[in-house]
Amino acid sequence: MPTIPTQAGTVFSFSAEQQQQLYLIIKHHAGILPSSDVATLCQQHDQPVDAILRACLPIAAQFAVAPISQFFVGAIVCGLDSQGEQHFYFGANVEFAQQALSLVVHAEQSAINNAWLNGAKKIIKIAISDAPCGYCRQFMNELADAQSFDILLPKQQFKLADLLPYAFGPNDLGNPYSLFNPAPQQHQFVATAELDKILLSCALSAYVPYSENYSAVKISTFANGDFYGRYAENAAYSPSLSPLQSAISQLHLAGLAMTKDVVKGIELVQTQGKENQLMVSQAVLASYTDLPALQSISLAVKPVAI
Repeated sequence: MPTIPTQAGTVFSFSAEQQQQLYLIIKHHAGILPSSDVATLCQQHDQPVDAILRACLPIAAQFAVAPISQFFVGAIVCGLDSQGEQHFYFGANVEFAQQALSLVVHAEQSAINNAWLNGAKKIIKIAISDAPCGYCRQFMNELADAQSFDILLPKQQFKLADLLPYAFGPNDLGNPYSLFNPAPQQHQFVATAELDKILLSCALSAYVPYSENYSAVKISTFANGDFYGRYAENAAYSPSLSPLQSAISQLHLAGLAMTKDVVKGIELVQTQGKENQLMVSQAVLASYTDLPALQSISLAVKPVAI
């Protein structure tokens, strides 16, 4: 497929200085480029949204943590919030040294997770610095907008059906819902008052149609607040994103590292009788040294009173 030219006949890109300025803005917003900034960039550079989206991919890749592959991938979701505002939600791959490669957070997962956690209601496009692997195509197939959004590579554009024909998805497991279109929440935790209400709310908002393990993680930092992640399951099971991976990805998108100088505490909440995240969390944390011990709690759920 031919390159996508700008009006001057060349592919639009930001200068190194402009990339650094945008990196700082995105880091300040923990991996988000707000709609106002997107509109300003389009106007300043006289470029359409797609050109700006592609030009931001090298910036997204700067957030990657790839100690194993040294292959830095960036991805950006262009999504709409509840007010119909169009934001860029950034993502990058995260690898865990000396652990199974299956624990890696792929850039596409990171960007989709970022949009999901930050209230995006609809995905319009996802731009990726490199062609998505089969794992990521399967992860995207769980999305409510899987059949409609555009996949933008640096010089090509696709629909997911072009890249994943004869797909296996939620409907094949009798699940009428999807990520970004979950089942109505009809449960609540039987919890004590001292537990973090944001963490509990995050867990109850997990997408867990297959295991029903409503679970979430909070990473507390000394000086940069708290970072939350929640469980996102997939019909093919393996591409599911654990709550700890979700939270770690968010922390990296704020330009922070999983070190003893940054991380104050790590908490995991799971659904009693459905637990399946403790071992994977411990495996991920084994990649790091001198972090605080994981605090894990299982809570019973009960139906929401109507």
